[in-house]
Amino acid sequence: MTCINNYSGIGSSCISPSPIFLSRTVQRASTSLAMDRRTAATQIATTAAVLSGLPSLALADGARSAATESRARGIYGQRIAALENAVNAGDFGAVASEKNAFILFNSGAISDKAKKAAAVKGTNEIFAAIRAKDAGALKSAYAAYKKANDIKLTAVDKDAGQGYSSDYDFKARSSLGSIYVR
Repeated sequence: MTCINNYSGIGSSCISPSPIFLSRTVQRASTSLAMDRRTAATQIATTAAVLSGLPSLALADGARSAATESRARGIYGQRIAALENAVNAGDFGAVASEKNAFILFNSGAISDKAKKAAAVKGTNEIFAAIRAKDAGALKSAYAAYKKANDIKLTAVDKDAGQGYSSDYDFKARSSLGSIYVR
């Protein structure tokens, strides 16, 4: 502490150093992991258990409705129905190139588990015939698949009226859909 005397008789003032400017030892938090193996293993196992449960949340499908099933049936069913000429001609490559249409039809247009299992079995029979290059088996499996899943080629008479009513209709933005505009 430093004192300054004022000789004019008014008084004296004392100045003490501020605690901000005092030098003192700074203690830092330890950056080393102060835990034993058991604690570390427990924390790792807990983290792994929590993270293993997260991917199942992404598998939830809440978008299943009559509209989505109708749309899948319309889009992928038309692609499957359009294979009729290729099947009759024995064009295995054309049918194999539409494999995704069969998969997406089975997963999107059929909600009943028993019917879906039957449709997957029918799809497997079709592709087994393709792998065996058996045109007769392909024709019979394809016909059975179409009949079991009620797949028909949709023909829309554009002169009779409107081809679709909303953008969610499967005929929208396709050759099947048309809207009469004056």
